[in-house]
Amino acid sequence: MKVLALDYGSARTGVAVSDPTGTIARPLTVVERAATDAGLTRLRALIDEERPDRVVVGLPLTLRGEYGEQAQETERFVAALRQVVACEIDLFDERFTSVLAGGDDAQAAAHLLTSYLEWSRDR
Repeated sequence: MKVLALDYGSARTGVAVSDPTGTIARPLTVVERAATDAGLTRLRALIDEERPDRVVVGLPLTLRGEYGEQAQETERFVAALRQVVACEIDLFDERFTSVLAGGDDAQAAAHLLTSYLEWSRDR
């Protein structure tokens, strides 16, 4: 199963994609201001091009696992994304992926995707 991951940020959103078997994640690109009309159009084009079976969006819960302002903003972004793409979209806890990537948004999305792929294999 091919998966595309988004590490959403209001300014920059990292994008990563898996291979068709859902085994290996690789950074793809960064989309500026993804929640805007232009950003959503760019994401729709990427999703149309990559043809993933599902999209995973990182959900930035607080360290205690609670919904904060960023998680609520992410959910609003996902609601807007669902209006422009037809594939399934999942939210996945991303609390530690951005730290691992050291500020590289596309690499953060790849870490998120790797975690998601490992989690989904264990289910």
